[in-house]
Amino acid sequence: MLNSQKAEIAGHSVHYWEGGEGFPVLMLHGVGPGTSIVGNFGPVLEPLAEHCHIFAADLIGFGESGRKSAAPLFDVDLWVEQALAMIDEILPPGPCGIAGHSLGGALALKTASRCDRVNCVLTSSSVGASYSLNDALDGFWTLPNTPDALKDSMIKMVGNPAALTDEMIDQRWALLKTGDYAAYFGEMFAPPRQQYLDAAVLSPEELANISAKVVMLHGRDDQPCPAEETTNTLAQSLSGADVHLFGNCGHNLPRERSEDYLTAAIQLFETETNS
Repeated sequence: MLNSQKAEIAGHSVHYWEGGEGFPVLMLHGVGPGTSIVGNFGPVLEPLAEHCHIFAADLIGFGESGRKSAAPLFDVDLWVEQALAMIDEILPPGPCGIAGHSLGGALALKTASRCDRVNCVLTSSSVGASYSLNDALDGFWTLPNTPDALKDSMIKMVGNPAALTDEMIDQRWALLKTGDYAAYFGEMFAPPRQQYLDAAVLSPEELANISAKVVMLHGRDDQPCPAEETTNTLAQSLSGADVHLFGNCGHNLPRERSEDYLTAAIQLFETETNS
């Protein structure tokens, strides 16, 4: 069972789901309209909590976490600070793991480069290498004005259109319509949007400083963050990283290939639980 928790982290109210026992794992989501930790990882949270102690966080500015009051709203440094503070202040002492999706994958790797407590990292559909913004990602980071517009942008995030359910659209649209959330998101992703991809790039020094075991998952049909421009490129600088590519899978890997995601996560994190 997962419990909804809140804590003051990096000067902001941070919401996270906590559950399970054993090896502690911090989970970080990607960014987009109406994104949250549940939006990215919903089907795998409860099953994963049966094998390890998860702390699944809404990034500052997303989900039920507080928002920034001043620019920049897209703030990679703050999100890394959030992750590091959660490890120091919320997770139990000792080694831990991080699971990051999309931008969360880059945040997970950046965090691991700064924190020797992180001894394993699982990324899914990660960014973090330098590449040119494409139409699929640019469209997804554009504020939608109707549920149909949201659906049109999200359809490019999945390999199989059937994987995009009405529930997923409704959940994200409801969050976008909460208070001034839509205006906040629109300001966060104001053009030019290439700058947001560039902010997530890991430097050679960061990559060289990662000593954690790294497992990287990616869909072969990922349009906004193609594996050959992201995960495969990063892996060239992470000689020990294991890379798994999944067919018939787009960007939303933890939802599209939930069982395969869980298999990889349990194998990685349970090994640490039993070590």
